[in-house]
Amino acid sequence: MAAVDDRLEKYAELTIRVGANVEDGQTVFINSSVEHAPLARALTRAAYAAGAKYVDVLYRDQHVRKAMIELGPDEALTYTPDWLKTRMELLPKATIWTTGDPEPELLADLDGERVGRAQMKALSEIARQQMIDRSVNWSGVAYPNEGWAQQVFGEPDVERLWDAVAFCTRLDEPDPIAAWREHMARLEGRAQRLTELRFDALHYRGPGTDFTVGLNPNARWMSALFRRADGREYVPNMPTEEIFTTPDCRRAEGTITSSLPLALHGDIVEDMTLTVKDGKIVDVQAKRGAEVVRGQLESDERAAYFGELALVDGTSRVGQTGITFFDTLYDENATCHIAYGFGIPEVFEDGDGGEGMNMSTVHTDFMVGRPELEIDGLTKDGEAVPILRNETWQLPED
Repeated sequence: MAAVDDRLEKYAELTIRVGANVEDGQTVFINSSVEHAPLARALTRAAYAAGAKYVDVLYRDQHVRKAMIELGPDEALTYTPDWLKTRMELLPKATIWTTGDPEPELLADLDGERVGRAQMKALSEIARQQMIDRSVNWSGVAYPNEGWAQQVFGEPDVERLWDAVAFCTRLDEPDPIAAWREHMARLEGRAQRLTELRFDALHYRGPGTDFTVGLNPNARWMSALFRRADGREYVPNMPTEEIFTTPDCRRAEGTITSSLPLALHGDIVEDMTLTVKDGKIVDVQAKRGAEVVRGQLESDERAAYFGELALVDGTSRVGQTGITFFDTLYDENATCHIAYGFGIPEVFEDGDGGEGMNMSTVHTDFMVGRPELEIDGLTKDGEAVPILRNETWQLPED
């Protein structure tokens, strides 16, 4: 256990100093599953060592959530206590949440439509405004545990999962912080190059997919190196291998098919195909979990429009593991993905994407990349420029 404990302390330090990049005198909020308590405690120690003024840990229990969805009244699905809203609105703060579901299929036997609607919308709206204002530094990291390992490997091999997490987060490097700085600089360069090309749209073509989505002319491509309004940098996802943008939510047509299972609200969505017309998802088909997705899309009037396009190539450490993690934080960084729901304000200089940026209380990433998927950038003149082939980046890089 000593080796794991030492690794946990280093992992927490990396999260605090690179991920959330906690500053001296900040209040730190940690949202964690009860099963993730060892990581929450390590994060607390690392935050105080970094100069945090106060660390507040809030534990969540998926069994309590299951009881609410199964037995609670309909209004309980979206109810948000005032104290939670007040807590989230407090500034200045850094926020960290932990993933790595110990029971990924706990809610699979419930009504999928109710599961999809069960969301504290008020908290989502506060978070959305904080993203627009760029007022909070935040980050998410995963905690290896037996239940998650069982889902991934078919056996509760936590040490094997730790090895994978360490590789994906560059914790295995002699100097993880320096390795992260080098990695983010490379992604920043790639995003800048794609921004300079000013494509009008992207075209996705592959198994079950023929999909075109318009790009917002005011949006840039960026990496997950975010900056608060005052310039403080942080990395909201660890790991991260993507560059992304917010599309023009009004311009999308065709069909798009998922390539990996999606762990969503205590269920697993498999082999999902979305049909899109005039920017809106009009049909959802899936081998499993379609009702959960439909419940999400019906939860507000803009949930069925797109908010993010993300490109990931074969150099991804997450993809190189060959593991399906059943955790979106990881799986979205294994390959290309798209999100329906809320757009990302950071891609706009002033955080305002105008009518082309989607506004929603939902933001769900699903994976679409695979070796057979071809992605082209379309110019305003209709010329198709290859971006990805066989998960290999096609554009020149410095």
